[in-house]
Amino acid sequence: MRGYLKALILTLVCLAILIPFASNAPDGLESVAETLGIEEHEPIWNGLMPDYSIPTIDNPYLSTLLAGTVGVFLVLGATFLLGKAITKK
Repeated sequence: MRGYLKALILTLVCLAILIPFASNAPDGLESVAETLGIEEHEPIWNGLMPDYSIPTIDNPYLSTLLAGTVGVFLVLGATFLLGKAITKK
């Protein structure tokens, strides 16, 4: 269990350090759409963390950090549960 805790703390520290280096430029598909002049329609659903941020938090660094942390925990939890389900059989 201590190994998991160390890995979790290291992950959070890396997130806190690397988030300022995240690009604000559009990703590949958005960039191509902008180049071709394709306008994006209003989405049907915006999601809980649109553009890797939490809309209720005004500080962009803190918003991105929390969105990244939530994303890491969601992926870790899903991976853990999937691993448990696979190894039981």
